[in-house]
Amino acid sequence: ILTHSGIAPNTISLMSMVFAALGALLLCFSPDMGYSARVMAYVGAALMIQLRLLCNLFDGMVAVEGQRFTKSGELFNEVPDRVSDTLLIVALGYALPSLEWAIGVSWLAALLAMMTAYVRLLGASCGLKAEFLGPMAKQQRMAVMTGALLLSAVWHNGAVWLLSGALLVIALGSAWTVGRRLHKIYGLLERS
Repeated sequence: ILTHSGIAPNTISLMSMVFAALGALLLCFSPDMGYSARVMAYVGAALMIQLRLLCNLFDGMVAVEGQRFTKSGELFNEVPDRVSDTLLIVALGYALPSLEWAIGVSWLAALLAMMTAYVRLLGASCGLKAEFLGPMAKQQRMAVMTGALLLSAVWHNGAVWLLSGALLVIALGSAWTVGRRLHKIYGLLERS
């Protein structure tokens, strides 16, 4: 349907940032909401994350199936992902105002998430195949966030623990992912 709709792949890529921004707003305002509204905010943010990921899937499909590649396609493939990751991960920290460390860790997690992509692209710029090693690539980061948000909507009393746990898993997992990717790239360069 999208292939025949005339919508450009780059437009779909940009839409992913809109969904991420909406999800981030829901997270940032959730601490000031009442119980029912907060539950809906968690579910809404989880939905926005999934819509963001669908945009990331559909932009490539439309480009390939519709033969609508552009010279700037790589920019639209990468930049919205970095912006979306940062918005959502940082917002997770702002959703936890009762934890003094959460905002700082959310910024660190966002930086580490960006580093996973940087290292992947660095390896490709060295002539290697892009490394998508985990354990905390984009899909896994968003799966952890989505799971924590949906569980928080069900088990509201555990929301602080679930969301802060997700934040720590994303930060530590992203650091591990950066290390694994660098190690693999180093080994491949030394053997070439």
